Amino acid sequence: MLLSKGFEVEMYTATPTGDVVGLSDRIVANLQGFVREPDSRNVEYTTAPSYQYEPLLLALLEPRRRLRQYLKTLGANDGTSYTIMPGSTLALGGNETFYRSDPRNPYHDYIEQTYGTKVVTASIHINVGIADADALMAAVRLIRLEAPLYLALSASSPFVNGIATGSHSSRWQVFPKTPAHVPLFTSHQDYIQWTQQQLALGTMQNVRHLWSSVRPNGDRRPYSLNRLELRICDLIFDPVALLAITALLEMRLQLLLHHGDSHQLDPLVSGASPFTPEELIAITDANEIAAARQSLDASLTHWQTGATITARDWIAEQYELVKPMAKANGTYCFLSPLQGILRQGNEAQRWLSAHQQGITPRQIMTEAIATTTELEAELAEALLIGVG
Repeated sequence: MLLSKGFEVEMYTATPTGDVVGLSDRIVANLQGFVREPDSRNVEYTTAPSYQYEPLLLALLEPRRRLRQYLKTLGANDGTSYTIMPGSTLALGGNETFYRSDPRNPYHDYIEQTYGTKVVTASIHINVGIADADALMAAVRLIRLEAPLYLALSASSPFVNGIATGSHSSRWQVFPKTPAHVPLFTSHQDYIQWTQQQLALGTMQNVRHLWSSVRPNGDRRPYSLNRLELRICDLIFDPVALLAITALLEMRLQLLLHHGDSHQLDPLVSGASPFTPEELIAITDANEIAAARQSLDASLTHWQTGATITARDWIAEQYELVKPMAKANGTYCFLSPLQGILRQGNEAQRWLSAHQQGITPRQIMTEAIATTTELEAELAEALLIGVG
């Protein structure tokens, strides 16, 4: 049986040439289904959970269709065109100033004063439903160690303020992971006690203030949990690519949860890894840094063997491992586009390749905006929904 899946999608609103513009106050006030982020240049929507992949395509596209239509009305009112921008950083400028979306929100006060524009990024959070608390904690442990692979697939932030930073995911290079040290939780109770301790110490301002690559989530954290939330990914604008990456994540979790050799995938089970829990955390932190810098070409340390392996080869290895299962449960058509990402590179790599040929970041982002707009229109037409 497939697991339920849903997405939190953060995006920038911008002009067609890539200048990011703060419009979230008007969007949230006038468009159902969108919520504001601390900075007004971001806006977010969430898809309802679905066990099947087909409804998720529509769920990802339909809010964007409505948003694009609304942005057209704003542009008609003030004579400026507005659109949605791919990528996960303020690629062409604006990184010096924080534009508050809600000046009266004290939590936003804290965020602005503590982190500044380091948090003014766009990303995608992938939520996968797992009701059993013990199974969920094992899933969080596994995906914590393999999260760098999902960053490598999704990297889409090589530019900040009009320059190439040297990182494929500039977002994850600067994003303030909080608290600084997060253990591999041994149980649900361990997670509850740790969260209570962080709140008492002030290292977390509230139960949402756990900004790590992956975390357990639910309606009443830390007590009532029902899903794994993968937070490390840059914004994956192409819904087909997003579903491929999600399918890899789900198949990996299916191996852990429902197959006889699943004990080998829990990092805390004896014999699963040659490393101690603290060594695993250090390895994973180093892998995240490497993946943020070089994404698919990064050299990583394999947590199960200790071997050095590129992110591309590790992902290809996992792809072959889960492919039979995906074929058996009818999800292979959604998983298979992963091969294209491995062959052609992720968005950041494609943009950097163009930059190395002399194309400016503004030209690249302008083209990316136009291309993604066209892609959405083609997908919407194929799904027989209205396009704006």
